Amino acid sequence: MPEPLRTHLISRSRNPVDLLNAATLLFGGSVAASPLDGLCGGDHELRGVAAQDFAVGYFASPLDVRVAPAEGGHRSYFVNIGVSGAISAALGGLRTTLDASTAGVVNPGDSQELRPVRARGTRFLGLRIDAALVEQEFCALTGQPPLSPIRFDFALDLATAKGRAVRLLVRSLLEQLDSGDPLFQRPDVQRGQLRSIVTALLLAQPHSHTAGLRDGPPPCHPRAVRAALAFIEANLADRISLGDIAQAARCSPRTISSAFRDRLGVPPLSYVRNVRLDRIRADILASTDPIGTIAYRWGVSHLGRFASAYRDRFAELPSDTAARR
Repeated sequence: MPEPLRTHLISRSRNPVDLLNAATLLFGGSVAASPLDGLCGGDHELRGVAAQDFAVGYFASPLDVRVAPAEGGHRSYFVNIGVSGAISAALGGLRTTLDASTAGVVNPGDSQELRPVRARGTRFLGLRIDAALVEQEFCALTGQPPLSPIRFDFALDLATAKGRAVRLLVRSLLEQLDSGDPLFQRPDVQRGQLRSIVTALLLAQPHSHTAGLRDGPPPCHPRAVRAALAFIEANLADRISLGDIAQAARCSPRTISSAFRDRLGVPPLSYVRNVRLDRIRADILASTDPIGTIAYRWGVSHLGRFASAYRDRFAELPSDTAARR
């Protein structure tokens, strides 16, 4: 892979603290990086681009680091790809060597340790992807959201045909960012490229939902319904209108309403309400947060109407559910 992000220098310094601070800023505060064995000398360089749903950085440094999720940061996946040299990577009890043939995939909430094998000449890419986008693309592929978080295996073999596809798509994204062409600076164009990477990753790398995705039956819903479901999943905590859903599905409100009734048995906004209530119920049972806090977190704006809808769906009030925690 040619040297990427040539015109996107963020930090070049002999002080490793500058590198750590720059990485925190690049990844939007979603991670906290700290030295493993103390600070070291040498040249430390970071180039990178942050955009909607992702950030990508090119790291050139001899520093051994621990990268942990930051409290309150974005839920993110990270894909680390070697450019030159090699890095010994550890994730819990798992270990692999990041180089031209092997990448590492890190799930939200996980901490990793990265140690350059040689003090000089080691370069790698770190790609951050919002977890919501991964879930949205899974929904677009299967027609339904994942019932539990998607967790990828750690080591990604880039020598396989599917692994090479991931690498080529990442390279294409970098070439677009390096081109200087205003077209490739458009968020919708960048997002389209990123969605292709996420789709390829879901199909190439084993994960906790592979059995329901790889070599399985074709999606059971038309593409418009799958697009609508993906939009709802990605925006469930926000206010969603029928017009928003229709726009995401690229069809009229009447058409998407008919499709939802035919395929799912309920109108689109009833589907949104039911999924939202299901998520609230799960959160009530799994946490000690106040009911109102949980409801507002999932986009509820009127607690009185929420309590009535909750009772209609579950035959009990939210307070009854909370009493069983």
